Amino acid sequence: MQLPAALETVFADNSEPDAIFQALLPALCNELQTDRCFLYLRNPHNQKGKVAYCWRRSAEIPDVTDSEWSKEPESLAAEDPLFSAALQAKPSVYVEDVETANPEVVNLAFERKHFGHRALIHAHLCEDDLLWGILQPCIFGKPRAWSESDRAIITELEQRLTPLAITYVKTVGM
Repeated sequence: MQLPAALETVFADNSEPDAIFQALLPALCNELQTDRCFLYLRNPHNQKGKVAYCWRRSAEIPDVTDSEWSKEPESLAAEDPLFSAALQAKPSVYVEDVETANPEVVNLAFERKHFGHRALIHAHLCEDDLLWGILQPCIFGKPRAWSESDRAIITELEQRLTPLAITYVKTVGM
């Protein structure tokens, strides 16, 4: 699939994962009209990860960037059904409203405590059933129906970003 021009330009103008990730998040937020987008990167072999990149439309939106790689809590998959789905390399999850989502899909208390968003895409960057990252565009304050176009963009980005996430983690990660 051909991505929208602004996103294709990110890949055309940059070659290193760091540069692509930094340029992609604001471009993706503009394309999807979301409030924040972050990229969680992880090493599936030692379960260490961090939110390495986060772009916010305004300073009122919480910045969830982590400065250090840290071990994922043992309880994380049990507490967070979205993370559990990602660990199982299940398809990405499109949540229109965390307030009304099925509790088997979204732990409302967990999302409120850690993220504060109302609608989100939980895009899984997996290869060979191993989770290397999660791309998460989100909306604050109101629900959001994700269009077929939004889903097509994310599906294409999963394909393009997964090898970059693996390279980044193997080069920079723990």
